Amino acid sequence: MDSITTRPAVPDDARAIAALDVETWQAAYAGILTTPYLVGLSAERRERGWAYAIRRTPRDIRVAVDADGAIRGFGSCGACRDEPNFTGEVFTLYVAPDWQNRGIGRRLLVSLFAQLVDKGHRSAVIWVLRDNPARYFYQRLGGREVRRKTLPVGGASIPATGFGWPDLPGFLSTMARDERQPGP
Repeated sequence: MDSITTRPAVPDDARAIAALDVETWQAAYAGILTTPYLVGLSAERRERGWAYAIRRTPRDIRVAVDADGAIRGFGSCGACRDEPNFTGEVFTLYVAPDWQNRGIGRRLLVSLFAQLVDKGHRSAVIWVLRDNPARYFYQRLGGREVRRKTLPVGGASIPATGFGWPDLPGFLSTMARDERQPGP
């Protein structure tokens, strides 16, 4: 796991992020979103969107790379869009299916939270499709359910749950302390 590092995205990352974006959506949302929608996802279209986002706010997009420089996960963050009790938001956080359960998602989330704090945000929310098993990941990392809503995805309204962290500096302090603790 130590061979995984996180860093801000660069324009040359857009293609790999887009490919991983499609792969993770197809894996995570099978049975939640319709098969035609998932099959129709286009890495080429997503690459254009990621390239634009990286050019616009490169530090708000983080990638997790292995020792060979391959992107194994990514996430993005920024100002909260519509939850009045939180100032920051994690918009995306995905880890390649074959690389999950290795601490990469945790490292990315910490990196995104640190970026939000650097920009002056003291709290954050992330929206998760209700049936996505990733919701347990956020709960294990201290996210508390703060609201439910529906999100328009693929022509359907999909139930989603918002998980919130009201004290990002405190969360980051706890994570740093836990990292320093000797393991068993």
